[in-house]
Amino acid sequence: MGIGVLSDHTRHTSHRQLGLWLLATGILALCAAPAQAYIGPGAGFAIASSMAVVIWTFILATLSLVFWPIRWVIRAIKGQKAFSRARVKRVVILGLDGLEPRLAERFLAEGKLPNLQRLQAMGSYSRLGTTLPPLSPVAWSTFLTGSNPGKHNVYDFLNSDRRTYLPSLSSVTIRPPTKTWKLGKYLIPLNKPEIRLLRKGKPFWNTLGEHGIFTSIIRVPITFPPEKCRGVVLSAMCAPDLRGTQGLFSFYSTRSDDGTERTGGEQVRVRRDGNVVRSHLIGPDNSLVPSAGAMKVPFEVRLNGNGDGKLHIDGNTYELKPGVYTDWLTVTFKAGLGIAVKGVCRFLLIRTEPEFELYVTPINIDPEKPAMPISYPVAYSNYLAKRFGTYATLGLAEDTWALNEDLIDDQAFLEQCLSIDEERVQQFFDSLENTNRGLCVCVIDGTDRIQHMFWRYLEDQHPANPAKLHGDSYKPNGCENAIEELYVRMDKLVGETMKRTLNGRDDTVLMVISDHGFSSFRRGIDLNAWLIENGFMKLKADAKPGGKYLAGIDWEHTQAYTLGLAGMFINQKGREAHGIVAPGAETKAVKAAIIEKLAGLVDDQSGDVAIRRVFDREEVYKGPYRATAPDLVIGYNRGYRVAWDTAVGKITGAVFHDNTKAWSGDHCIDPELIPGVIFCSHKIESEAPRLMDLGPTTLDLFGVDVPANMDGRPLAVAVGRGTGNRQVACPLFE
Repeated sequence: MGIGVLSDHTRHTSHRQLGLWLLATGILALCAAPAQAYIGPGAGFAIASSMAVVIWTFILATLSLVFWPIRWVIRAIKGQKAFSRARVKRVVILGLDGLEPRLAERFLAEGKLPNLQRLQAMGSYSRLGTTLPPLSPVAWSTFLTGSNPGKHNVYDFLNSDRRTYLPSLSSVTIRPPTKTWKLGKYLIPLNKPEIRLLRKGKPFWNTLGEHGIFTSIIRVPITFPPEKCRGVVLSAMCAPDLRGTQGLFSFYSTRSDDGTERTGGEQVRVRRDGNVVRSHLIGPDNSLVPSAGAMKVPFEVRLNGNGDGKLHIDGNTYELKPGVYTDWLTVTFKAGLGIAVKGVCRFLLIRTEPEFELYVTPINIDPEKPAMPISYPVAYSNYLAKRFGTYATLGLAEDTWALNEDLIDDQAFLEQCLSIDEERVQQFFDSLENTNRGLCVCVIDGTDRIQHMFWRYLEDQHPANPAKLHGDSYKPNGCENAIEELYVRMDKLVGETMKRTLNGRDDTVLMVISDHGFSSFRRGIDLNAWLIENGFMKLKADAKPGGKYLAGIDWEHTQAYTLGLAGMFINQKGREAHGIVAPGAETKAVKAAIIEKLAGLVDDQSGDVAIRRVFDREEVYKGPYRATAPDLVIGYNRGYRVAWDTAVGKITGAVFHDNTKAWSGDHCIDPELIPGVIFCSHKIESEAPRLMDLGPTTLDLFGVDVPANMDGRPLAVAVGRGTGNRQVACPLFE
């Protein structure tokens, strides 16, 4: 998974089943209210939406309904030949993002993961080679394309805009409509916005679809915007919230603003009028009436004196109890001319005395009436909402920054993760029921988020360990074993998945995988401070401390800079706006000098090596998009990672910093140290499997030739060799 600094603000089935989905929900989609064009906040990472998005979504839904019968007949004929070369009828891949092999192996040895143990005995288990860098957007892009980053163009959560030195999202860009018509105070968009996926390469399930094989893809990262396929897709990581950010929470409090910067959200000062607190939800900018600013939905909380309250919003009333989330509530932002956009969010009353405090999740895109397409076909998100209820649609749905900023507590964050995982499991099991033949892939995010935020409990000496931070005042909160409980919970999920997929069948291959492992994040490294100390970067004489986005850099005397989680860039002439290093020999010389000094960097405080290796992109990436990559990629040692400030170009006065945030575990380190896992229902006979091999392996199992541009290789999977009837019981799953 990833980085929480993408928003930074203060204050202020089968073929028949697919047809039924469209018939059941297409008309409802046509009635949805269109949304407005906006470019939301988010420190340069916000993306735009528009009512044109929704209009085009509805047009596509209509066309899907009109042409579905014809497509169904064509696909049915084609499908008769689809499995003629296949060795299996179904492949199921359950991704447990970030499952760490050292922990899994320990819990296996202790008998705490009986279902994974049975899956291993039935087939095989191995560590799984990950990517450079081992970040979720990079790793899952490699998984779905079967290629190295040089061919899929994703190297980090963030990329550096060489023209401005500002960070931008690496996977998607959305631009508002270019043509508008001014009608009085209204600005009417005349064309659709550009929604462009920056990830390159073809997902291996699209290749399957070209051969008539149905696929269900549930919340696999880097699938926004959803691509057309022969099946269904529900987008995940990098799908925005309604305001166009990667997740902007709101925190309402009667406390005075102490001037503390709130990363990832907004703090709103409110006043109590007797037993009533009034404020408003902030929505997307009203591009229909640009002078109006952001659209808002007013609300009030009436307190009853015993710590509870009632929330009145959008004509509805809801109970509020301290520490208890509301269900997903639908809110409507009105733009004018009868046009509105809907979002969904959850409220959490934290306390009413001595101060009033209320937390609101980022406002998610409403899956029933999405302001931009979050699924393929467009009606699929609506189908899931109608069947199971409203659910989180934000790509990074678990609000890590609200916990990092100490605005919600561990229990509140953990409950978020559990409820979102429950939504995902419902969607996954539904897709299993409707994919009797073909491919089904689902990724669970809770494994990643919980380890990010609760690793501090695993190490007594971690700078963020609560007992170490708070000393004698620390009181256990029930989250001390959150990670072990997570692994046990995922084992039960695996057991239920085995029961639903393998009972009496030898024609299904089940893989349980992780894209990378996990490790401690105890110390952050300010690489820009290191560059200054070593003469590769210079600040202006009047540079103000704490400036973000590389503010205050003297570019005429700077050879290199760092932005994002994994890489370093050469300030190259002709490429960067103020580049000074000539391409070719001079760039090579600067890179070589940095590698020589930075590799093996020692932390003076502990004496440990903090950086194991530094990789030159020219040596590790191959493909047409290598030029997008950072010039150097840093291979950190266990316990280290880029400092929080460095990720957004904020330069501090020291190279090393203790990490005291709740985000205490990470995986942005040398990939050799952080492999993932693969459990398989059939024996994998190939040695050293890699994440990039799983797409080609799936193609091979279905008898589809592996495209020549894939870097992965098909693994030898022992299918159809008398493995027998696979009866599975799962008494542990509840």
